[in-house]
Amino acid sequence: MMDSIPALIEKTFPMPGRFRSSLPAQVAELSRLLTAGRGDRALSYLSRPHFLAAYLRYFLPWNLCRLCLLLPELELGLSDGDTITDLGCGTLTLVSALWISRPELRDLALEFRCIDRCAPALEAGKKFFTALAGNSPWKIHLIREDINVRRKNDTNRKEKPSTLVCAVNMLNEVYDNAPHNNTKEMERMAANIARIMHGHAAASASILIVEPGVPRSGQFISMLRSAFCEMGRPPIAPCTHTAACPFPGGKKRWCHFAYETSNLWFGDVPKELHRLSAAAGIPKERLVLSYLLAGPVMTDNAVQSVQKRARTSQAVRVISDAFPLPNNRFGRYGCSQQGLVLLTGERSRIEKTVSGSAAAPLFAENAQRDAKSGALIAEVKK
Repeated sequence: MMDSIPALIEKTFPMPGRFRSSLPAQVAELSRLLTAGRGDRALSYLSRPHFLAAYLRYFLPWNLCRLCLLLPELELGLSDGDTITDLGCGTLTLVSALWISRPELRDLALEFRCIDRCAPALEAGKKFFTALAGNSPWKIHLIREDINVRRKNDTNRKEKPSTLVCAVNMLNEVYDNAPHNNTKEMERMAANIARIMHGHAAASASILIVEPGVPRSGQFISMLRSAFCEMGRPPIAPCTHTAACPFPGGKKRWCHFAYETSNLWFGDVPKELHRLSAAAGIPKERLVLSYLLAGPVMTDNAVQSVQKRARTSQAVRVISDAFPLPNNRFGRYGCSQQGLVLLTGERSRIEKTVSGSAAAPLFAENAQRDAKSGALIAEVKK
């Protein structure tokens, strides 16, 4: 289905030929405003037709690709009649990605509360989803609001609590306002975001955050993880444990996952999308993301039970590319109950232990630590 997305976007949002030649330049400018040029970006940037057109043709399909890699791996616990709240939903990317990547959900009567401050983006997203899904049983409610406006009313809303609360590529617009060296301010922001999302969620709900896979995202998500843990919502994924995060952020090491844009489960990324990326001067060979799935609220006893099981777990989440080691060995870094782990082994074995996968390596009784990183060394099983 993914290979047909560019054509569906063109059919749903036809662009006059006289504007097509300037599309790569608009994509490049929007990319600048979303990254290094954030300070030049107006809050209503997607209300401008040329930026919305660029977003729909470039950022929407790339973000669909990222989410369609992640969502099939997550236990979301959705059933008939459930409600999903999507904060800062933009063009309803999450809704469309769920439809594409989780076909077992398509016949369920799900209700989506899609909240964003930009009405044109909301309307475009609903139009695209209708073109994608046709006569779907999913109910889409568009709510035009700034997330911060809802802050004062979090605990007083009478709406039905949601089974799943999501924020996708939204939080970077929050924490980017904090100075890079102001950790306390970022922690305050993370605690506030966690409270807002928790306020939308049922006690039995899960909370999903997906952000660009850059160091600052990894740092903020680590802070969110701590905030949710304090609420009794332990991490479900990607964490294999409930101990302190071994990757609290930094330019050298942060929690993120990278995927090559070829040979994905849904096929290669559409050629049209690669061509537009190249024309805009921002070609992509890999899809990178950071994420957190926080679980239901647990009692103190239940949390202690989970922590006890995690302490005996040997599972390691792989979070890096493969790299060469001395003596014709290869390695990847991983996250575990023991902290940072260096997974080692023959090249073929390490290459098969891909980023994002959960490994069960062999820890020696007198396991050594890597002199360079301080990571506990473990051997990948055959």
